[in-house]
Formats: sequence, C-alpha cells, structure tokens
Amino acid sequence: MPLEDRYGLPLSTSSHEAAAAYREGVDLMLAGWTGTAETLEQAIAADPDFALPHIARARVHAFYQQGDLARRKAAAARELVAKRGTERERSHVETLALAIEGRLPEAIASMLKHVESWPRDAVVLSLPLGAFGLFAFSGMADHDRARHELCERVAHNYDEDWWFLTMSGWAMTENGDVARGRAVTERGFDLRRANAHAAHAVLHAMFEDGSIDAADRLVDEWIPTYDRSGILHGHILWHQALGALEHGDAARALAIYADVLQPNATQAPPLNIITDGASLLWRLSAYGHAVPKALWIEADATAQKLFPKSSLPFADVHMALFAAATQNRDALAARLAVIEQRLTDGKLPAGAVVPAICRALVAFADEDYASCAQTLAPVLDQVVRIGGSHAQRELVEDTFIVALMRSGELPRARAMLDARLHRRPSLRDGRWRVTMG
Repeated sequence: MPLEDRYGLPLSTSSHEAAAAYREGVDLMLAGWTGTAETLEQAIAADPDFALPHIARARVHAFYQQGDLARRKAAAARELVAKRGTERERSHVETLALAIEGRLPEAIASMLKHVESWPRDAVVLSLPLGAFGLFAFSGMADHDRARHELCERVAHNYDEDWWFLTMSGWAMTENGDVARGRAVTERGFDLRRANAHAAHAVLHAMFEDGSIDAADRLVDEWIPTYDRSGILHGHILWHQALGALEHGDAARALAIYADVLQPNATQAPPLNIITDGASLLWRLSAYGHAVPKALWIEADATAQKLFPKSSLPFADVHMALFAAATQNRDALAARLAVIEQRLTDGKLPAGAVVPAICRALVAFADEDYASCAQTLAPVLDQVVRIGGSHAQRELVEDTFIVALMRSGELPRARAMLDARLHRRPSLRDGRWRVTMG
C-alpha cells in the first residue's frame, strides 16, 4: 500500500521516515509553526529523490524572500518529480513552482485546475488563501469574495479539518461574514492550538467585530506558546499594538514596536518587516502621537535594503510610507516612475490606485491634507486591489479620514467614522482622541 499524506493523497516515496517528516513538515507550514524548515530537511535527507519536500522547502524559502534558494529548490523538485512522481505530484510541484517564480496569472490558473482534480491537496489550496496569497496579490478587486467562494466549493472535502476551518473561517471574515467567520475559525483553533494562522485569523475577526479587549487577552494568553522565530510572531503582536491604539495607548504600541517589530528585534519575513513597522509608525503619527524620527530613519534604512526596487503593490505602498515620513523624495520619485511606467504598459494589475496612494501619502507628510484627501477620494473603493487584509488596508482609509479632519472637512470625516462604528459598534474612539482634540 502506498504511503499517503495526511489528506489521503499518495506519496511517491517508500521511506516511512521521509513520509512522516513530510507530513509533519506540511502541518507545521500550514500552522505557521516553528520547525517547518528543519522537518522538511529531514524528509529530504531520508529520501533525496522525493520531490514534494523539496518544493515545500522552496515555498518556505520564498516566504523569507530567499529567491535564489527557492528557485533552485523548485527546479530540483521539477526534475525529481518528472522522474518519480504521480500526475498529482507533478501538477502540485508545477503549481508551487509557478507561484515561487512570481508568475501569478499562470500560478492561479494552474492552482484552480489542480484543485478541481485534487481538492484535498491542502498545500496547493493554501496558495490563493490569506492576506498574502495569490488572490490577494493578483490585483483583483474581489479577492476577498474569491477566497470565500473557493473555500465554499471545496468545503465538503475537508469536514472538521483544523487547517481548512482556519482558512475558510478567515475568508468568511474578510468577505464580511464576521460572526460566522469567527465561529468557524475558533473551531479550527480549538482543534489545534499550536496554529499561528488560527490565532491570527481569530484576531482578524476580533478586529472586525470590535472585540479589542478580548483580542488583547488572547494574545497575552497564547503568545508565550509561540517562539519569537515563528513566522507570525511579530505580526500577531502588531495586532495587539493596534488594539493599544484603540485605547489611545501610544506608549504601549511603541513598546510593542521596540520589542518585536523594530528591525534590530524582529525575526519576521521581509514583507512583514516593512509592512508591520511602517504601518504602525504611520498610524501613531497620523493619530497625533509623537514618533521619534530615529525610528523612521532606522526602519527606512532596513526597508531600502529589503525592497530597493518596485515589486508588489502592497510592498510599494508601504515603501511610500517610509519615503513620505523620512522625506526621501528621490527614493519615492524613482519608485513612482517605475510604477507609473508599469501602469502605462498594462503590467500593473492593481491599477491606478497604487500610484495614487503613493502620491497621497507624500501630500499627507507635506501637510497638504486637502490634496491628500482629493487624491484618495476617487480610489478608496479600489484600495482592496493592493492586497493584504482589511485590517492592513484600513491604514489608507484612516489617512483619508485624518486628512479630512486636518483640512477642515470634519462633517465628512465624522460621517466616515460613523459608518465604521456602525459596522463595528464595539470600537473605542481612542485612536482619534489626539487628532480630534
């Protein structure tokens, strides 16, 4: 009888050790847990010709922007699976390789075709899910709905699987079905507490329904079980910092930044390093709290090394935060020129919203609040196309609201805040206390 993965799919290895290590490595990866890379390396060592651990290891390299290593592992997996692999494994390897190579349209098409034939291939199904998945970074305006609908199509194949409940629940939350999304995600979390993606998804639901104090308690109780090297460790505490800002507690938010988000403290992947740091510092400043200039300068120096050129729109927007806050006009002008050329050439799927946000952030930093609001107003309904989660993208709306306040358009600002409070009635007003006086 062939060896199988946890979802009952055959594995092209005769090594029980390799199969067991691969199953465990995949579970650790799907949980965002520490030990993933080491466990996959054990699978590779036990059977060097088994392709699937190689492509899974490539994906972990890609998480940390180790592009050369990721592509080499993907190439090795392609060669190995051609020699010894099932049709499902060949499609699995090719789909992940396309994603690793940044060939998003091809990867999405391959993923959808693969999932039709093998819906229980969780590693492939994971590719479009989450705030940094293929759908989120595709430029689609309806990627939240697309994730939810994909999960609904395959749900009957998963029953009470801890990973699927985690991701499908989060998809519900981001698509606006917050109460159901939280309940489903919490079911998955209860089945496996050593699951950073579940803790993270629950925090998103709590953000949406205004359960700020409950989210704070969850982080305090759960984070001691998760090593600082975990892929989501810093980001989960970033959520706690957002909660502190809801209480108007800038000192606590800055303490969290210094502890786990500052470049010399974090162990996060590069994309999280720049997005979590920039967005928290920007929020603090926008809400009227003092942020030491040295924090911006240090973080910007790291960001420029990690993302020296225009790349994902989500990264570009956060690099614009750094450039605006540090008045690094040359860096932003160079990045904007590339972005606008890609837009002209039809190679920017997210569209005109990307350069518009960048220009608006500069206007905000220059205290030209009327211009900032005027630039953002026409594209607010397109911000979703940059990817990320609603909690992350809300920064743009917050910037718009503060720009309205500071340009004297208080009725429009209050109308937007009233609409938000209607959606999330448990929210406090602490974040606006300094700004509104």
